[in-house]
Amino acid sequence: MLLEYNRVIMNNSILGLHHITAIAGSAQENLNFYTRTIGLRLVKKTVNFDDPGTYHLYYGDESGSAGTILTFFPWEGIGQGREGVGMATEIGYAVPAGSLEFWLDRFAKKQVKTSEIAERFGEQFFSFRDPDGLSLSLIVPKTEDNRVPWETDEIKKDTATKGFHSTTLTLRKIDETAKVLTDILGYRFLSQEGNRYRFITDAVDTAAIIDLLEVPDGQRGIGAAGTNHHVAFRVKDEQVQMEVREKVLSRNLQITPKIDRDYFFSLYFREPGGVLFEIATENPGFTVDEPLNELGTHLMLPHQHAHLREDLEKVLPKLS
Repeated sequence: MLLEYNRVIMNNSILGLHHITAIAGSAQENLNFYTRTIGLRLVKKTVNFDDPGTYHLYYGDESGSAGTILTFFPWEGIGQGREGVGMATEIGYAVPAGSLEFWLDRFAKKQVKTSEIAERFGEQFFSFRDPDGLSLSLIVPKTEDNRVPWETDEIKKDTATKGFHSTTLTLRKIDETAKVLTDILGYRFLSQEGNRYRFITDAVDTAAIIDLLEVPDGQRGIGAAGTNHHVAFRVKDEQVQMEVREKVLSRNLQITPKIDRDYFFSLYFREPGGVLFEIATENPGFTVDEPLNELGTHLMLPHQHAHLREDLEKVLPKLS
């Protein structure tokens, strides 16, 4: 009875991170880095719903599981953005114990600059940046992450990334954002190190951590290449999503109606610190229009842009 109760509670909760979306410059550079250097799978090649002349690229594990998906809008020639307050400023990936030296060696050979190995909240990690300057880190979790990673010829399961560990939001003040995390999204405060405050959800074991970094005199971020666009939280289905929407509205925050993104349904709202949050469903998933073994191999267009295929294939950069 207790197990069943816990299962019901979990299914009606925010289930950690669903995906994170960032901005890139060159689509080809972005594809090369995340598939060849990091070893993620390209699980969907589609276009920006609001700007169909731009790709929307999704990277993750074999099936594009929620909590593994990093997506990009690669606007060719957009120019460099600036990390700052009011945005997500670091994406943390979980990696197996003993793998950090492998990654440092690999990045050195690929001429990717990294920090030294350090410790945060009792977990070893190091930081690095992608070709556009997006800030990422590889983290060895305290508790073993048992997710099955996507493997490549060069990156096997004993070193491959497992999916998200956490993300960091940089804010001038954390108080109101913290209330959104705890009162609406079901997170709890876990620990503090300096000006970094860690929040976690008990609804899932992975992709469960949000860090709030308080920088009272920090510069406002500028969204462009190398910055994060939004952070998406995962819910089981549309019913739970609508329950979350009511909670957001009850706090006098503006939130969009439900939007069909083909692979999930979305709601968007901006939390008081300025970060754009999304609530995204697990359903229907990335195999709705491509079989599992062909994910990411075709240009898949949203229904409203399907009639533009011939024109878009001329405009979009050729990817190899």
